[in-house]
Amino acid sequence: FSKLLTHIFFLVSLPFLLFGQFPRLCATREALLRKECCPPWDGDGSACGASSGRGFCRDVEVSDLPDGPQYPFSGLDDRERWPLVFYNRTCECVGNFMGFNCADCKFGYFGLNCNERRESVRRNILHLSRAQKIRLVSYLNLAKHTVSQDYVVATGTYREMQNGSNPMFADASVYDVFVWIHYYVSRNALLGGPGNVWTDVDFAHWAPAFLPWHRLYLLHWEHEIRKLTGDMSFTIPYWDWRDARGCDVCTDELMGDRSPQDPSLLSPGSVFSSWKVLCSQAEDYNNRGVLCDAREEGPLRRNPGNHNRNVVERLPTTAEVEFTLGLTNYDTGAMDRTANMSFRNTLEGFGDPRTGLGNSSRMGMHAAIHVYMNGSMSSVQGSANDPIFLLHHAFVDCIYEQWLRRYRPTPSQYPESNAPIGHNSEYHMVPFLPLQRNRDYFISSKDLGYEYSNLLDASQRLAESMRPILDEMQDVWPWLLLAALCGGILAMATAAVIVTVKRRNRGFTWPHMRGWRNLFTLPETQPLIFTHNSEESKHPNYQTAM
Repeated sequence: FSKLLTHIFFLVSLPFLLFGQFPRLCATREALLRKECCPPWDGDGSACGASSGRGFCRDVEVSDLPDGPQYPFSGLDDRERWPLVFYNRTCECVGNFMGFNCADCKFGYFGLNCNERRESVRRNILHLSRAQKIRLVSYLNLAKHTVSQDYVVATGTYREMQNGSNPMFADASVYDVFVWIHYYVSRNALLGGPGNVWTDVDFAHWAPAFLPWHRLYLLHWEHEIRKLTGDMSFTIPYWDWRDARGCDVCTDELMGDRSPQDPSLLSPGSVFSSWKVLCSQAEDYNNRGVLCDAREEGPLRRNPGNHNRNVVERLPTTAEVEFTLGLTNYDTGAMDRTANMSFRNTLEGFGDPRTGLGNSSRMGMHAAIHVYMNGSMSSVQGSANDPIFLLHHAFVDCIYEQWLRRYRPTPSQYPESNAPIGHNSEYHMVPFLPLQRNRDYFISSKDLGYEYSNLLDASQRLAESMRPILDEMQDVWPWLLLAALCGGILAMATAAVIVTVKRRNRGFTWPHMRGWRNLFTLPETQPLIFTHNSEESKHPNYQTAM
């Protein structure tokens, strides 16, 4: 915890500047009017680190492949053909460099020159050591209460910003930046004026990009936590919810138990009980025709199991996961919620996990967990407010990874055209900067520098299973060493006393063997055999248990 305290001291001593999911230097009037997001790299002061060969500023290229017919509007949504509404020039990094200014390393690479390759392991949260669980909760809480150094969030549309001349951005914590990202990508399309919205649109759900988008989302989130804490070994754990009888991560040690006063709130014994949510009132934003303004909107809510059983019968089973993994087609048909025998649609929860038929009357798999949580998680736009969101989506990503390894599809097998808006293979994922295309994350996690503990081979799984024990030993070894030292001192002191007593009693004769035997004989408490002789009765014969 000394490392955490050091970081907290450093961060609270910084001025609270504007930064952003829109990068700070790209959230200015000048940058918006110029429509360019090519910030300098601190290492050499040049745009995109060009002088050091890290990257260069270039025109944004967007795909002209047709979107599906599901979105009947054009030119009204800031997210269309991302990021052209805001920027038509951004950084393009080379080699293993990445980031909005090419200051970071690609996923899976580390070091000053991004030439050190490492594979991280995401583990089952219930298998973490006590120290690892404490560290996870501490990191989440630190992220929730630390203003982001790198990103701000947009609180108005480009039109409301008067085409960039009136920037509308707000500070957000490291954690809340990602809450806003998930809200922004899934929000309804604002067509102009109160109540004038299009609800049947989502740039990260209900279509092929669902799995690649959330994979990138988790990687960015993991990356930001590492930068915040300085812990480059940090990974997001997963919650394996197959066959669970309830929310077994809903404990005060982990994600928070129920409040005894109000079952829809979290227990006061959990740090998450003090968290405030944002971007959770979609109906209100629609009625007013505005974006979420990133203000606090009340406590985090959760009431697992007290949901509508007509929508979700129970938590997903192992058999349903196996059926889903058996679907060979990544996506089918219109590539939306109606898709039949679609791995993506069934895993997302709109295909029946027993038949594979789309538009299921009941939600399963991924969607079932959101409904089951019956609180902040049950709203698509506000679901990332609950930290269980991260554990849940890490396991969804793990299932996605199993499918990729089983069928080994090529990136060309990801849909190139006619997917719902934002979901074609060449489309840039909203609202990420640096730019990333959907097809870039239709690849194995190993190519992105991470692995799942339950997908390791037998020998690696054995080593992983021993890790929590070794971690616990690492935490307690100073106490064990102290106990051993104290024991040694006590033994030496006892030996010294014995030697001293022996010297003082040099004439003392040690008892013979018979005397030793009598010395350790236990006393009788009850006669076992009596005689009738009165003289013998005074001194009864008996046998001892000894």
